[in-house]
Amino acid sequence: MPEHDTPVLAFPCEFPIKIMGKTQTGFAQAVIEIVQRHAPEFDAATLEMRPSRESKYLSLTCTIRAESREQLDELYRELCDHPMVTMVL
Repeated sequence: MPEHDTPVLAFPCEFPIKIMGKTQTGFAQAVIEIVQRHAPEFDAATLEMRPSRESKYLSLTCTIRAESREQLDELYRELCDHPMVTMVL
């Protein structure tokens, strides 16, 4: 099999998603709700939060059990479309 045809991810797998936005009320809850729509088993207690140096921005890391590329694509799409979200990695 040519190298470019090799899948990058083998599903299912643990997959961290980093979501960044301005520090504001409801940001973390909005992200948790979106993530749980696409990965219902996601435990909000495992959410990692890290404020920026001046606390203007908040970085959230959600590690989900990814079942498919389609699941990840839909999750990224919904997160990116949310008005509170600045960036998704």
